[in-house]
Amino acid sequence: MNTLPLSLLQTIEQALAEDIGAGDATSNSILPPGAQMTGQIIAKQTGIVAGLDVAQAVFLAVDAQVQFKPLAQEGDLVQNRQILATLAGSARSLLTAERTALNFLGRMSGIASLTHQFVRAVAGTNAKILDTRKTAPGLRQADKLAVRRGGGENHRMGLYDMILIKDNHIDFAGSITEAVHRARAAQTGLPMEVEARTLEDVREALRLNVERILLDNMSLEMMREAVALRGNTSTLLEASGNVSLERIRAIAQTGVDFISIGALTHSAPVLDVSLDFTPPQKGEK
Repeated sequence: MNTLPLSLLQTIEQALAEDIGAGDATSNSILPPGAQMTGQIIAKQTGIVAGLDVAQAVFLAVDAQVQFKPLAQEGDLVQNRQILATLAGSARSLLTAERTALNFLGRMSGIASLTHQFVRAVAGTNAKILDTRKTAPGLRQADKLAVRRGGGENHRMGLYDMILIKDNHIDFAGSITEAVHRARAAQTGLPMEVEARTLEDVREALRLNVERILLDNMSLEMMREAVALRGNTSTLLEASGNVSLERIRAIAQTGVDFISIGALTHSAPVLDVSLDFTPPQKGEK
């Protein structure tokens, strides 16, 4: 399994603390301390699996002795009733970790599945699918990891790793040119993207030789014209706003380089997964 970033491991610890609190009152009351159990994580619908390593990390955070064996690879297309992983260990530990592990796995697989649909819809074009910062608070690392496992790419991770000059920044500065000059004067060394609401905005941003222009809620005709204006320059074009599965291929065919979609992380349906346990046979401890 892949090594998870420290920030995601910390998120797992926080999620477990949120759920367990002072302890799993139900499991600790009913199950003997030494009781053992086996189980299987099963997909209950077709989709792209993402987050098995996160689920494993949840179980191991509760009990390092839990045996977790993945039976699918990250990014695999899995079918309804397919076994994704097997588990064995302390019954108390498995039941205590179950819900948190499935919450991560179901959410991440849902994001990966939706991302995969968009990626497949633009196949054969040059457009790449990007996510946005519209992630669940505290879950950005997990959400964006799921996008990558669904075949998409990450936009900036946060406010710290790219300068993205949006409409409010432009309105405050008075113009795109003034906003870009102020950002460059800060000498951050970060790549710069400028939001364009009109074709005149595109022309202004191109004159400033920024790395990327965000075409905000533009019509297909305006996007095609923006691509023509860009010509052979190195500036990349990103379409954003009003993106749907029905419309995305037409957007990709305008010639833009990227299409960013907030719905990947804020509206993806959770993939239904379950954990079926096999209780010990009578007489077993």
